[in-house]
Amino acid sequence: MLAELLELAPGGVEEVALEDGSVEYALYGAPGELPELPTLRALAGEALVEVSSRPVADDWAERWREFHRPLSLGSRLTVRPPWEPPSPAAIDVVIDPGRAFGTGAHPTTRLCLELLLTLPPGGPLVDLGCGSGVLAIVAARLGFRPVRALDNDPAAVAAARANAAANHLQLDVQPFDLRSDPLPASETMLANLLAPLLRTLASRLEGRSRPARLIVSGLLRSEADEIAAAFAPLGLTERARLSRGDWSALLLA
Repeated sequence: MLAELLELAPGGVEEVALEDGSVEYALYGAPGELPELPTLRALAGEALVEVSSRPVADDWAERWREFHRPLSLGSRLTVRPPWEPPSPAAIDVVIDPGRAFGTGAHPTTRLCLELLLTLPPGGPLVDLGCGSGVLAIVAARLGFRPVRALDNDPAAVAAARANAAANHLQLDVQPFDLRSDPLPASETMLANLLAPLLRTLASRLEGRSRPARLIVSGLLRSEADEIAAAFAPLGLTERARLSRGDWSALLLA
């Protein structure tokens, strides 16, 4: 979705989770850069999409920076954009949101990080749907080795590689299609994906590709029981569940 929107918005794209559970995508561009967007409602799959356009203030770029605030999980971890000062936290991670990504503050990413911090570090780890690389980078800083970061979006692969370098890490970041590419084997797996992709993952995990520990997020509270049940036949049973707002994350082992 973000990669396609970037083709329309040379000035940047902003994704905002609203209080009612919906998601807003804001496309920025100078006059004449964006296509004409009439005000309308349309169906996109099963979702109702509202489209509107309005001018934004000249200082939108600075306000975009203010939107991306550091994520702090006590004294253990801070994830911050590069324009914020270093943190005294034990792990201080810098993530440049670029034009299409966040810095880890979205509830689904935060819940993954909270569960990741409960695991004893060490051993190989795979991050499926790595986005800007937040989870993979934090995992590497915690001591997991080796760490692989995979995503189907070329923009995400590029962003994750750049953010790994900014944190002085060498991660194996590669393009990956969950629906067709062979699943990598790993002791620990992170999958911050929407429910349909998590169901696909459950249907494809078997044998040596089944991790000992799996953190899944990107699912709504109402979907958590169903997703947990999808992985149970694989011997991956729910060990912990965290929720924030309308979102949930599960630790399966």
